[in-house]
Amino acid sequence: MSDQNLDPAFWSQVERHLVRYGGQFAPAIIERASGSFVYDAEGRAILDFTSGQMSAILGHCHPAIAEVVSRSARELDHLFSGMLSRPVVDLATSLARLAPASLQKVLLLTTGAESNEAAIKLAKLYTGKHEIVSFAQSWHGMTGGAAATTYAAGRRGYGPSAPGSIAIPAPNLYRPQFGPPESYDWRAELSYAFDLVDRQSTGNLAAFIAEPILSSGGLIDLPDGYLVALQSECRRRGMLLIVDEAQTGLGRTGRMFAFERDGIVPEILTLSKTLGAGLPLAAVLVGSEIEEVCHARGFLFYTTHVSDPLPAAVGLKVLEILARDKLPQQAAEKGTQLRAGLAALQTRHPAIGDVRGRGLMLGVEIVKDRASKEPAPELGAAITRRCLDLGLSLNIVQLPGMGGVLRIAPPLTISREEIDLGLKILDQAMAACASESK
Repeated sequence: MSDQNLDPAFWSQVERHLVRYGGQFAPAIIERASGSFVYDAEGRAILDFTSGQMSAILGHCHPAIAEVVSRSARELDHLFSGMLSRPVVDLATSLARLAPASLQKVLLLTTGAESNEAAIKLAKLYTGKHEIVSFAQSWHGMTGGAAATTYAAGRRGYGPSAPGSIAIPAPNLYRPQFGPPESYDWRAELSYAFDLVDRQSTGNLAAFIAEPILSSGGLIDLPDGYLVALQSECRRRGMLLIVDEAQTGLGRTGRMFAFERDGIVPEILTLSKTLGAGLPLAAVLVGSEIEEVCHARGFLFYTTHVSDPLPAAVGLKVLEILARDKLPQQAAEKGTQLRAGLAALQTRHPAIGDVRGRGLMLGVEIVKDRASKEPAPELGAAITRRCLDLGLSLNIVQLPGMGGVLRIAPPLTISREEIDLGLKILDQAMAACASESK
């Protein structure tokens, strides 16, 4: 840590006054951000390979977003929740045009957890049932019903979660639960998982909530066709399929929505992180028939910041820039560059066991040995720390049984030169850590 970042008074206040909400704070004081970089108290540029919390898809402090925030703060920021404004209706209209034709009703909220809470409540009210199924490596939020469907972390010590919470294994092509990768049959695994769901169910299966890529679960990319098979299992049981595209939505994977690859349309879609490009904005998209039934049954999700005009204005500008600059296409093209660079690093560094993901959302799994795939959590953490020392911010997922997965999700506006810089720093960090471990 540099002298400026050591600032004893600052870290004393951190220790005295901040609730620690998970993991360790990065050993740097961030003073400002711009584009693909954040800058610490010493003025050192740190390349942000995670878009903040996987959200700043337009980079940090985008001038067009800053202008919208400034204007909205002067003219129209927040309203009584029962009032409507043009930015809210315009954003709902734009999202409905962007989404498949069956998803025409929109609810605008703040966070991913909140949008998933609303989606789960819609599913329960519409079906009249209460059981929600999700992946055992999932992360859908830290509040109530969303937390009950989150299995990646955070379940111990809080008492019982929502009744009817059921988990199935995610299809991990690199680390299959049964048998070697070359003979792994994810369809058979899915079928068996739903057989177990049926045995646990009390006859009240309402919905399955799924991320197309399980980010906090270790960047597990669902195999091509998995969502088709999953939706088929749901429909056999009268369940709705909720797709949570907090991180994958709005171009990051090279498509506007990640579920488009599989050719399915969920009954409910949730968006969050990327919709606000770093500011708190989320959305639930649902079909008219489900909305009509739920409204008739008294659907209630009346929050302080529902339909707030300022974040809605930001979301409108985000959608405009995504279309104008063809950012989903750029994510696909730059993702190819990034993946090729990571594959080249894999040939030089035996600690890279696997590279996976889509577009500009990639994971690098760190192992002790490629043959055994033995986890190397300490090495993964060391690489992350060394990267930060060298000017690259990475996020590492550390779960039981995994060596640690480096999550790489830079802004969609990142330049090719910045991608090369990030790869160079990662190469240096891995080489240094490998040398120290000898």
